[in-house]
Amino acid sequence: MQLAKFCVVGLSGYLVNLAVYSALLKGANLHYLAAGACSFAVAAASNYYWNRHWTFRRQRGHVYYQGIRFLVVSLVALGANLVILHLLIVWGVGKIPAQAIAIVLVTPLNFIGNKLWSFRR
Repeated sequence: MQLAKFCVVGLSGYLVNLAVYSALLKGANLHYLAAGACSFAVAAASNYYWNRHWTFRRQRGHVYYQGIRFLVVSLVALGANLVILHLLIVWGVGKIPAQAIAIVLVTPLNFIGNKLWSFRR
């Protein structure tokens, strides 16, 4: 059940990430890596709230400690996301499809890190 909830939260984060990423690329004319980092941060903040209050509700610990662990997992996932994003773009994939693919590829790492560390009891 947690995986299903995590995926629902992740889908909303995925959509937020892509919307912010697209707006920053096209509207603010940011470099794709800067746009990727900013959009990831916005989506991660949303995901933290929903995962803490819904997905892992029964595993809620101190907000500060969970928040710090979530931040560490998110930074590792962000690093992986930016590497994959860059490689896909270098290989000729469009910027928005590359971000869409990178998010999907990083999701398992994010879930495992959050389940086993960020939101553990």
